[in-house]
Amino acid sequence: MTSRTLNGTPRIAVTGGPGAGKTTAIDLFRRELGESTVIVPEAGTILFAGGFPRSDLAGPRRAAQLAIYHTQRQLEAAQAEIFPHRILLCDRGTLDGAAYWPDGPDDFFEAVGSTLEAELARYDAVVFFETAAAGGIGIEGGNPIRNESLDQAVALDKRLHDVWSKHGDFFYVPHHPSFFRKLTIGLGAIESRVATLAKAVREREALRATPTP
Repeated sequence: MTSRTLNGTPRIAVTGGPGAGKTTAIDLFRRELGESTVIVPEAGTILFAGGFPRSDLAGPRRAAQLAIYHTQRQLEAAQAEIFPHRILLCDRGTLDGAAYWPDGPDDFFEAVGSTLEAELARYDAVVFFETAAAGGIGIEGGNPIRNESLDQAVALDKRLHDVWSKHGDFFYVPHHPSFFRKLTIGLGAIESRVATLAKAVREREALRATPTP
C-alpha cells in the first residue's frame, strides 16, 4: 500500500478496458461486502449519458477527457467528505484519461496540470480487469454509451494497462472464458485490499483517539 493510506481517504481504482466487467464487480462487492466502502461512479458514463457529445474528432475527445478528469476528481472529493470513514471504491480513476487522450499521455498530463506520479499517488491500490474483447467476446453489455469495436477495445485496454501497471499495488485480472471465474478473482483482489485498508484506517483512528501524554 502507498503512504496515502495514513494521510487521507483510502482509494481503490477499479479499471480496465471497455467491457471488462469492472462495474459488475463493483456492484456485486457493494451489495455483498461493501459496508466499509462507498462507490465513486464512472464519470464518463455520467457525462455521456447526460448528453455530453461523444465524437472521434480530436477536439471533442480532448474536451470529453478534460470534463471526465475534473468530474472524477470532484466525485471522489464529494464522496470522501460525505463518507469520511469509508474506503472509496472508484469505477475508473483520473489516470484513465491518459489512455483516451488523442495526443498521448504526456500531452494529457500537461493539459490537466499533473503528472503520472501524482495521479498514481491518488490511489492506494489498482485492480485492473482485462477487456473481454481480448478473447473475441462482444463488449456491448447493455451499456448504450459504449461504441468501441473489439479492436479499439483491445487497444484501449493495452494503453490503460501501460499507465496503471506502474502503480506499486497493481493487480491484473485477465480475461477468462468463464465470466464467473473472472469475477471471483477480481472480487477476491478487491476484498483483500479493502480489508487491508480498513485495518489501516482503524489503526489510524485509534492513534488519533489516544490521548497525548
